[in-house]
Amino acid sequence: MQALVTPQWLKDHLDDENVVIADCRFALSAAEAGAEDYRVDHIPGALYFDLNRDLSGHKSEHGGRHPLPDPAKLASLFSQAGIDENVTVIAYDDQEMAMAGRLWWLLRYLGHDKVAVLDGGYAAWKQAGFASTADVPTPKPRTFTPNVRQDMLVDIQGVRERSEQTVLLDSRAAERYRGEVEPLDPKAGHIPGALSFFYKENLAADLTMLPVEKLQARIADFAKQDIIVYCGSGVTACTNLLAFHAAGRTDVKLYAGSWSDWSSYDLPVAKGPTPAEVIEE
Repeated sequence: MQALVTPQWLKDHLDDENVVIADCRFALSAAEAGAEDYRVDHIPGALYFDLNRDLSGHKSEHGGRHPLPDPAKLASLFSQAGIDENVTVIAYDDQEMAMAGRLWWLLRYLGHDKVAVLDGGYAAWKQAGFASTADVPTPKPRTFTPNVRQDMLVDIQGVRERSEQTVLLDSRAAERYRGEVEPLDPKAGHIPGALSFFYKENLAADLTMLPVEKLQARIADFAKQDIIVYCGSGVTACTNLLAFHAAGRTDVKLYAGSWSDWSSYDLPVAKGPTPAEVIEE
């Protein structure tokens, strides 16, 4: 299935019993804001999925700020939401498709390919003039059977042992990559050897994804390389994963722990505009 759908596509399928709509709005700076926004209004039929409670696992010393949930718990969550192999899931948010992208990636990681993200998010839906509601639906449970795809994921050891043919892309803003600021994690900088690849640069001014030809041009330098992406905690990197998928690269891997995992260890840290300008031990 294509990684993105338009508001018109979703409107045309609102009454399809084999379509589940997932509202993934969430603000890192205000953890309850997304759920509150959902209670005010949302796309008719949408269920709410919370980044912290639903789409992340238990935090510990290492593993990052948003570790992956246990697959069995995710399978239970999806079953209760009425998702099985016959269901197409459409996720949306209002954060540059990062939160919705997280759900999109998790479903694919568990072997469910019938999933897409609403291009442009909730803003695009409302801009199109389509209806919203405060009514909360009651899903009919189904049985979700996971089939975990470990090849979509790398851990910290996989990042450290990556080959020379693998490019590592940092999805965060350039100032965080350079180590000038770090608002969330204990150290500033980036993983040595990583290149800056800011996730928001995949988006047009209206926050829809760039046309395919522009995405392909953006990733042309990596056409013959294996790719691993990371961000702060494995969330905004999913917008990059969506962009790569839309451009035809469906094999890109995620370092889910990302910078919040790497920086929790006593490992080298690079700073500056180039991948190896400064190394701190």
